[in-house]
Amino acid sequence: MSTIQVPEQSALAPVTAARPVLPGIPSNHHHLAYTTHDTQATIDFYTRVLGMPLVGAVVDDRIPSTGELYPYLHTFFRMGDGACLAFFESPGVPKMPPTEHPAHKTFNHVALEVPTRDEVDRWYDWLKANGLDVLRVDHGIIYSIYFFDPVNGIRLELTATLDPTWNEHSEEAREVVEQWFASKRSAEAEGRDVAVAMREFTQARSHQTHVKQSKSQ
Repeated sequence: MSTIQVPEQSALAPVTAARPVLPGIPSNHHHLAYTTHDTQATIDFYTRVLGMPLVGAVVDDRIPSTGELYPYLHTFFRMGDGACLAFFESPGVPKMPPTEHPAHKTFNHVALEVPTRDEVDRWYDWLKANGLDVLRVDHGIIYSIYFFDPVNGIRLELTATLDPTWNEHSEEAREVVEQWFASKRSAEAEGRDVAVAMREFTQARSHQTHVKQSKSQ
């Protein structure tokens, strides 16, 4: 009769719990996905109005990552750099409820880059001609227009970079964030209304005020 030889513990390689290390940083935006209840209208808006071709469509009866039984159509619209905006249509899933505060619809947005300020202005004219309400803002470091996807209610921004170093200010960013935290802590410790205190904080450090002052000099 054969026997299975079990190695002694000392013969086994020692087990070490190596601490994981940060693999790196994400290289680029791959795709950003939302829900839609009208794929046909979504295709019309993103292909005809924004010029983003429909480059992918996936159908499945469940969500691969979770196994949830939501049958869906998943569509992808490509930007110039290859990244995509994507949408899920799943019959029977209710529409998202309205946001509880209007600020959420303003703050939550997707910014898409175009090469120049002139192109932003051409987009402004094109979108207005297609019946959209469009806002135009010079942020100093970028130049942008804002509008809503009329099908799905997503706030979109088309922007051109004016300052090529706009995203290279790590130390300054940390300082600003620490000042923000300190101001909130101070307001809380003093029993002040934090929203009022932070309004005063932002008024004293307003980026847009700085931009206007710089242009007036």
